[in-house]
Amino acid sequence: MCYGRDFRGQLVPLPRNIPLFPLPNVVLFPQVLLPLHIFEPRYRLMVKEAAEADELIGMILLRSEEGGGGPGRDVYSVGCAGRVIRKVELADGRSNILLQGVREFVPHEQYWDRPYRTAAVDWRAAPERDFRLDSATRTSLRKCIRRFAGKEHERDLRILADPTLSDEMLVNLFAFALDFPVAEKQSLLEIESGAKRAARLIETLEFHTLEREFFPGGEVAKLRVQ
Repeated sequence: MCYGRDFRGQLVPLPRNIPLFPLPNVVLFPQVLLPLHIFEPRYRLMVKEAAEADELIGMILLRSEEGGGGPGRDVYSVGCAGRVIRKVELADGRSNILLQGVREFVPHEQYWDRPYRTAAVDWRAAPERDFRLDSATRTSLRKCIRRFAGKEHERDLRILADPTLSDEMLVNLFAFALDFPVAEKQSLLEIESGAKRAARLIETLEFHTLEREFFPGGEVAKLRVQ
């Protein structure tokens, strides 16, 4: 049995089967918050039934039409489940929900017996509770984030001064918040080691910072801290 932590920090079992919410432009990471507007009838039902069960929804990235395949092959091989920690009901059945990332998963069998898709999943191993980056990596990552963001976004980076910001959250938040192609975010999500994910994030930040410096008028990555 795999376990994850709820929003109160309590250990709770992670189910074998979860609903899937495939989207073409969202890659969720553990601990990160994701607001969603739910309007399609099938996903209204999904949210309702998730609230009656374990409140978990498996966010997974849809492949492009060119890279997609048949049923079950139109999504990437790794997703991240989020727990519904807030739900605001709107008119005519719509709702706004807030997910908090829980854990990465690998769907190994998908089902279409409901209006929305579900999957049997294997959960990735939980990170060590006392996971910490080495000081050189942590310092390099923070410098790269600040350089990438630029002085105009200094106020957006106040979280870097928060002494309660864990290294896991530092890596996952900025992997999520960087406004660059979702395929690059997906490649970060697929890295199991927190230290290796941090190293890849540093490489990605350095690349896009150079890209912006050499092509200042082009369409380049930006910072989007949420």
